[in-house]
Amino acid sequence: MAEKKAYPLRISAAVLEAMQKWSEDELRSVNAQIEYVLRDALRRAGRLKSGAPDDTDDA
Repeated sequence: MAEKKAYPLRISAAVLEAMQKWSEDELRSVNAQIEYVLRDALRRAGRLKSGAPDDTDDA
């Protein structure tokens, strides 16, 4: 498992509420949902190597 680092995140109330609803639909924590969305965006942009450690719990 890759090392996890804490990072404070400032986010608007509307975005947080939308992420909470989405994470509930996907049966993830909000933190896991944010990481999933960021990882997906990085892959699509070609910014995340395909061999990078994937330590997510996507379920």
